[in-house]
Amino acid sequence: MPNAPSDDPRPEPPRPDQPRRITMRRRGPILVDGPVEVELEDGTTVSSDRFRVALCTCRRSRRYPWCDTSHRDRA
Repeated sequence: MPNAPSDDPRPEPPRPDQPRRITMRRRGPILVDGPVEVELEDGTTVSSDRFRVALCTCRRSRRYPWCDTSHRDRA
């Protein structure tokens, strides 16, 4: 059945004609519906094929630019 409902809870990736959803959180990471590519200040590019990624805004993450919840220690 090609149109059978899926048990996969992940949202469908956006089509090229649809905008990406970005969720801003006060005192937290920026959530971006993936997959994503992030260009860093030094020009290198990192990517993730996850259905949603959390981008660090506090720069405390050991996995920068990905959030590792280090902001919770001092929030």
